[in-house]
Amino acid sequence: MTARLDYNTASPLGMKALGHVYGYVRQSGLDAGLVDLVYLRVSQINGCAYCIDAHTRDLLKRGVAQDKLTLLPVWREAAALFGGEEQAALAWAETVTRVAVTGIPDADYEAAHRSFDPQRLTDLTIAIGLMNAFNRLGVGFRAVPAAAQQGAG
Repeated sequence: MTARLDYNTASPLGMKALGHVYGYVRQSGLDAGLVDLVYLRVSQINGCAYCIDAHTRDLLKRGVAQDKLTLLPVWREAAALFGGEEQAALAWAETVTRVAVTGIPDADYEAAHRSFDPQRLTDLTIAIGLMNAFNRLGVGFRAVPAAAQQGAG
């Protein structure tokens, strides 16, 4: 895999702005492990190799079991590995990420709203939107994952 361009160098102010949103999410009160799990799931949906690699590494550093990470794409079938708030966040992440297909139905909103108060649900949605933006940069400009840079195989 070869990068098309270095978006950090091409638009440092734009990337700094996204970094500020990332910082906001980190201090928002949402559990950082939950946010990383959502970031990974969104990145899986969007097929962003760079972000999948980065968030998998982050979650492994947090001590998340490999089995849980392996089964994240099929979390509904492996629901016993995911807590109720995680399930709600993952369902919301999927419907928001696939907005063009889902239209985010009322039932999806109501399910998320049962688990998250208005501020937390808004902050979670900001996190989902942010990761979708980063995924579009990563996929669009072919950001090279750390594993590929290191020649891991």
